[in-house]
Amino acid sequence: MANPRHYLDFERPIADLEAKIEELSKLSAATEPQADGAGAFDSEIAALRKRVEAVRAETYAGLDAWRKVQVARHPERPHFVDYVDGLITDWVELKGDRAFGDDQALIGGLGRFRGQPVMVIGNEKGRDTASRIKHNFGMGRPEGYRKAVRLMDLADRFDLPVLSFVDTAGAFPGKEGEERGQGEAIARSTERCLTLGTPMIATITGEGGSGGALAIAAANTVLILEHSTYSVISPEPGSAILFRDRAQAPHMANAMKISPEDLLRFGIVDRIVPEPAGGAHSDPQATIRAVGDAIERDLKPLLKLSPDQLRRQRADRFYAIGSVGQ
Repeated sequence: MANPRHYLDFERPIADLEAKIEELSKLSAATEPQADGAGAFDSEIAALRKRVEAVRAETYAGLDAWRKVQVARHPERPHFVDYVDGLITDWVELKGDRAFGDDQALIGGLGRFRGQPVMVIGNEKGRDTASRIKHNFGMGRPEGYRKAVRLMDLADRFDLPVLSFVDTAGAFPGKEGEERGQGEAIARSTERCLTLGTPMIATITGEGGSGGALAIAAANTVLILEHSTYSVISPEPGSAILFRDRAQAPHMANAMKISPEDLLRFGIVDRIVPEPAGGAHSDPQATIRAVGDAIERDLKPLLKLSPDQLRRQRADRFYAIGSVGQ
């Protein structure tokens, strides 16, 4: 995966420093080496690199909810296909809902996770214009959620754990989606998650938006990356509804409590997976390894539970959300 060159607004100081490093590196390469073999600007470059790391760590140490939304949407974050490449062997994609067609916003298939046979389902947003159109920006259509149900049925039949990777702004809101039963498809997929007799672990890797995310995230364990979000609605449409002004999205994001720290406190997620300094996009491979380690740690105890115990644990987990002590 190429080094990211897309900088968010609040990353501008980092971008300026890295531009200086690149400029000095070019000058150093064009200059005769010194007597000891060092480049003319090696010490300056080394100092700037240390400064970049310090600024990056400081910047990412105190992100508010709105900045986490921006990081969660960063185009260079690892995508579903990257997690499959990095964590799943013997991958075989399974397509279609056996009713209408194949939705490439939701991809699923069989494989092995560190030796364990699993069913894998996830949102894929795409990277460039062509792939984003192909994958509909990760916004699932009804046939995508019906495909997810079909794959979960297979997992239940063959006693396979289900791993899901969530990264979507929400389900596709278009007219044809409603015509093909979007709401019913999301409800059926959520129901199937809850009735699975096999372990299910969901990981929020970017945006976890609305029912489109919940439909593949009603799991025994819900993990979330440090700079991801999980919410009932994206901040922009939420602020448009409440304030009649999409520009209020930063205020809306903070008020909605959609950052991992708040979600963990409310019991909506079970574990925060740390990201490298500078976010998942700064070191995708390290992020993928960290996610794999977290999944492995939480999957092992779930594999020891019976189908009835798994269903009961899942039900208890979701019934507890929003409860208030007597």
